[in-house]
Amino acid sequence: MGRYVARRLLQMIPVFIGTTLLIFLMVYALPGDPVRGLFGDKGASPQVIAQLRHEYGLDQPILVQYWHYMRDMILHADFGTQVASGRPVTDVLGSAFPVTLRLAAVAFAIEIVLGIALGIVSGLRAGRATDTGILLVTLLLISIPVFVLGFILQLVFADQLHWTDPSVNDPTNYGQLVMPGFVLATASLAYVTRLTRTSISENLRADYIRTAVAKGLPRRRVIGVHVMRNSLIPVVTYLGTDIGALMGGAVVTERIFNIHGIGGTIADAITRREGTTLVGLVTILVLVYLLASLLVDLLYAVLDPRIRYA
Repeated sequence: MGRYVARRLLQMIPVFIGTTLLIFLMVYALPGDPVRGLFGDKGASPQVIAQLRHEYGLDQPILVQYWHYMRDMILHADFGTQVASGRPVTDVLGSAFPVTLRLAAVAFAIEIVLGIALGIVSGLRAGRATDTGILLVTLLLISIPVFVLGFILQLVFADQLHWTDPSVNDPTNYGQLVMPGFVLATASLAYVTRLTRTSISENLRADYIRTAVAKGLPRRRVIGVHVMRNSLIPVVTYLGTDIGALMGGAVVTERIFNIHGIGGTIADAITRREGTTLVGLVTILVLVYLLASLLVDLLYAVLDPRIRYA
């Protein structure tokens, strides 16, 4: 197991370099200049613009800029400096990431609990009215855009029922994050439900389940041990890749509920052409994806004892 983990960590190095290089090239290929954006319509003298571009290293070739970025990030944990505010990007990350981490944790918990529970009920009752109803609900959740669902929940639960506030005033209060967390998790929840339902219904028809039933094993053990462990492998794969998607895809949700996290920071960075901030945020998301992928691979051996890592 240790050798497998070490090999996977070494494989992540070229993947990390390749993805960050691609993101760096794409971000700095966007039209616009953050230095010129500082002065708005007033403009500035070419000497001042050239001095600022030299100060932030924007006058160097793109590959040289990438080399300096990777060197400072690896050796000094320095992701650069925002052009507009002059703040270190690490400070921006430190203020934005905890907020989105809490929101993503709430959404992930809702996705796991409701998605797997509905998928189990639907899979065990495949073809019945309960299964049809759950499939219709998940289809509805997939079809409704996030911003529409967010405004509907605000109108019903905040404006009419007064059960909660329409926006998040305290991002450290998990109670206020339940509604935006549900909005963020809706599409993923529906996919987890359908994936769990399909996997369970297929495993229930497998030969090893018929053998377990013929041997007289209790239904609780057949479902809880044999069916569930094999059915959760594709679900765990999806959940692992969805961790990063929840954090990076919170732009609309954070805007609706006035949450100042990664989503709003990414939107502002794109608007102001803040390439340094955008690359730093996406770099962290790449690390999240890579670590989540490694964790998913390790969980395979826990779910299926037949899987062994040499």
